[in-house]
Amino acid sequence: MNNYKIIYKIAVVVIAVLAALLVGALIIIAVGGDVFYTYWIIISMPFKNMRSFSEVLIRMIPLLIIALGIAVSSRSGIINIGAEGQMYMGIIAATIIATNCGSLPKILVVPLCIIAGGVAGGLYGFIPGWLKAKLEVSELLSTVMLNYVATQFFNFCIRVPLLDPNEKSGTPMSRRIAENATLSRLFKGMSLHQGIFLAIILVVVIYILLFKTTWGYKMRAAGASKRAARYGGINVPKYLIISMVISGACAGMAGAVELMGVQGRAVAGMTSGYGFSGVVVALFGALHPLWIVPASFFFGILLYSQVNLQILTSVPPNLVKALQGLIILIIVAVQMVISNPYSMERFRKRFFTGREKLNTGKEA
Repeated sequence: MNNYKIIYKIAVVVIAVLAALLVGALIIIAVGGDVFYTYWIIISMPFKNMRSFSEVLIRMIPLLIIALGIAVSSRSGIINIGAEGQMYMGIIAATIIATNCGSLPKILVVPLCIIAGGVAGGLYGFIPGWLKAKLEVSELLSTVMLNYVATQFFNFCIRVPLLDPNEKSGTPMSRRIAENATLSRLFKGMSLHQGIFLAIILVVVIYILLFKTTWGYKMRAAGASKRAARYGGINVPKYLIISMVISGACAGMAGAVELMGVQGRAVAGMTSGYGFSGVVVALFGALHPLWIVPASFFFGILLYSQVNLQILTSVPPNLVKALQGLIILIIVAVQMVISNPYSMERFRKRFFTGREKLNTGKEA
């Protein structure tokens, strides 16, 4: 009887979620907020009207794209914490194209900007992938340090080569991108843009890549056991590098989409921490393309709630970041508990042994 395994996993997840809500409630009480009202704002405001719902979706788009790339690298055995830097590189490349191709038709400029963002992000992802595959340099160290390099390079670009000479506000930013390089709004009065289609396409592509192709099988094999993969004739370093290039390309495309669909020009801090949040989304979605979709929607709700909390409650918007940290801890704890055969066996003996004996007696 294997039903107890499913029930065990569901029970562990439910208990973990309740624990997160409880700890979150304690944090809200500590800062002097109303627990039930705060949770009600987080849950209800995104569904108040279609405009609010679209605000959640535009935050979901870059999270989804980045998380898909991180799922590819993580399943290949390399953790990409450099999506923030790869996103910045994608923004720089897309900005160069979008501010210099105003004479071309939109049907060419938009794909060109997205491709440029993907190529720039992929090349930047190649660096830590190569360092890991060839020199055994920790990807945790290399990706984090490359984030700093990309951030400073981006800040240099919007202050010198890409600076808008007509901007008088004193805030460094690029020129506004050409009209034919923007992603069109899907509905009047709503901020949802065409980038949602790219995100959906990438979900399908990444799913097929990971689970329906030889490349995907080899990447997953390399991530499951490098030693066994090498014994099976798989070139592990090669697929580590490929997975990081794909992961970086996704982050770069997310940056291009954010530029073309939301910001309209390159501005400092425009990544909004999506690169780091994407790691959490990928883990929350169990590194599976299909599960990452609801996970990114959930985190889109959390990010949108930052604005509502600041306006409607006395709770600081940084509470959302605290909840994200709690979710990371919960994911790690849940994975440890679920993968522990001893705990599962104790659960079976405690709640299912009597039923199994009863069913055996009835069959006899």
